[in-house]
Amino acid sequence: MPCDTKLKSGETLLSRNEKIKKALSRLEAALTAGRARVRIAPNGAVAFEGWRSEDRDDVTDVCAYRTLAAQGSPALRQAVARAEAQQGLKVNPRAVAAGHHSHDGGKTWGPGHR
Repeated sequence: MPCDTKLKSGETLLSRNEKIKKALSRLEAALTAGRARVRIAPNGAVAFEGWRSEDRDDVTDVCAYRTLAAQGSPALRQAVARAEAQQGLKVNPRAVAAGHHSHDGGKTWGPGHR
């Protein structure tokens, strides 16, 4: 998973994976409670608005989306359906795979990093 490729000094892959799991659990709880929501770019990329930086633990929006989607997260599915209906846009798996992203909860968008 791309979230675990940058370890902090003294951090193990196992401890990083635990931090990622906890961050994703916090995101799912925020999506369920309505504290966070999905934002969709005009090209179909995804960002999370309202997912607080202190809850992220350096997990990017695109990594969180990919992981939760692969896990079949009900909270993510509901948030995406709500966002698609409200914003009139569809999530585009190609834009997600290309890494098109936002660093500000979907206010601005940029291309994937290489």
